[in-house]
Amino acid sequence: MKIDLIKGHGSGNDFLVIDEITNAYSFSEEGRAEIARLLCNRSSDLGADGVLFIMKSDHANGRMRVFNADGSEASMCGNGLRLVARYVCEMLEFKEAIIETMKADLKVSKQADIFPNVTTYQVEISPISFRLADLPLILNEDNLRNEKIPELSGELTFTALAVPNPHLISIVETDQIKSGIQKQISEKVNNPNALFPDGVNVSFVKSLSSGSIYVNTFERGVGFTNACGTAMSASSLVTCLQGLNDVDEIINVYNNGGKVQCVVHENDENYSIDLIGNATYLYKAEVEVDLGSKDFTVIWKENFSEQDIYEKLQAEAQAYLRGTGL
Repeated sequence: MKIDLIKGHGSGNDFLVIDEITNAYSFSEEGRAEIARLLCNRSSDLGADGVLFIMKSDHANGRMRVFNADGSEASMCGNGLRLVARYVCEMLEFKEAIIETMKADLKVSKQADIFPNVTTYQVEISPISFRLADLPLILNEDNLRNEKIPELSGELTFTALAVPNPHLISIVETDQIKSGIQKQISEKVNNPNALFPDGVNVSFVKSLSSGSIYVNTFERGVGFTNACGTAMSASSLVTCLQGLNDVDEIINVYNNGGKVQCVVHENDENYSIDLIGNATYLYKAEVEVDLGSKDFTVIWKENFSEQDIYEKLQAEAQAYLRGTGL
């Protein structure tokens, strides 16, 4: 089977985009999972954190399905949604659109560049729930906000929320980020355990100044990643809940892949988040995939020039982080 694709990234969180709207592809459910495992393999000619399948929707401008590198399906992906937003908006020649995701129909729109000449999109992150049953997290309480989980750490406090992907957020100091505790906790809750039967994304968050935070995320199904859009959104909300930042104000969110902006909105304790950041194309390619032999060949590949521009944003963000001691 021949498949056309685009590789792109949001904050260094990279994906392979497969268009099922204008192409007559037909994939089984196991086929989608196998394509993700095969093409996302970092030792192959492609490699990525996941695959974004863009599909027709019976009520929205497009539909997004996200498969992680291990073949598991994610209910949402903020960085990936920005790439889907760009693809659909450019395809339809729209400046804004509605994208159907697993749990909600989300607004997306073209925005002013977050950095000169860096293509930028805003996407809605919702629904948001603090009910532990929605992650799920097996504890004898309904929610967890800035509390300890003794099974994981005697020192750290955590907030658990679904956006709708499950997230476990801890506000920490620089030395805790540089220690091995995040890796230890993340591996524990993403292997068979009594707390998180489906695993969870684990983020350590450092407040840098008013309106600026750093987020480091171990992503379920991926591992440590340059950035996770829903994690950065969830982390921004948690900092507002703890009085470190304000709702309806821009929060600059730094990560290992660059920088995004988040704006948290509250309406009677119902929250939504705007995630604003790059949607950068790396290359387009055609591949020949043989799912029977679990192999593929890159027929051709053509690079875009956008990454050179994005790296200027990344360098500025990394210089800022070095200045904070991270």
